[in-house]
Amino acid sequence: MAVPFWLGATVAVSGVLLSRVDYNLFFMKFFRNLSRSKARARLHDNKYAIIPVMLGIEEPMKIKDDIDAENVMTITREQLEEMDGYDGAPLYLSIKGRVYDVSAGDRFYGEGKEYHDWVGTDASRSFGTGCRGGVDRTGMDCLSESLEGLTDKEMKEIDRWLELYELHDKYTFVGHLIDDPVNDILEQVGDEDDAGGAEVGVDSSSETDQGESAGESVDLDSEEDPVAATS
Repeated sequence: MAVPFWLGATVAVSGVLLSRVDYNLFFMKFFRNLSRSKARARLHDNKYAIIPVMLGIEEPMKIKDDIDAENVMTITREQLEEMDGYDGAPLYLSIKGRVYDVSAGDRFYGEGKEYHDWVGTDASRSFGTGCRGGVDRTGMDCLSESLEGLTDKEMKEIDRWLELYELHDKYTFVGHLIDDPVNDILEQVGDEDDAGGAEVGVDSSSETDQGESAGESVDLDSEEDPVAATS
């Protein structure tokens, strides 16, 4: 029995499309949205929350920063790098500058696991693009915290991941990611030293010029007046 042309074409096209699917990314988003659905249902007592979330037609929940917590609960980039799960360290990750302890999910975030690339750093860009190694379509590091050049769709993906960590019943907010204040002070001192050195160089140059001018003045005064010499 001959296979109809339209059926063969459909199967062929479907095969091509399926071959281009990133299954890891697909299932990552699936289970993420499933967890978000449960959290929304628990938070709002709405058993139908799963429908818009799984269909991708919902708006990510906006996370409101606590000003007091922002001032008190902080973690430096150097501290975050150490929270990578090695030697008994907890598993921390950062997204849009908010740091979460995901140690309870060590089977996902532990050494050698699927999401370990996100641990110990702020890889906000990766949450939006799905790229977790090398560079993305814009030529930027996949695991960068920079959001430059991302589309609205990619920014929404980041907010969906942020909602997951914020509402998850096993992951906890640790604090806001900041630069090490000691490094900032050292850089400031270094800049001031450089500026001071430049000013000293300018002053020395000015003193030299003034000395040369004074020397020229003395030489001129010591020369005999030709009119006085002949009188």
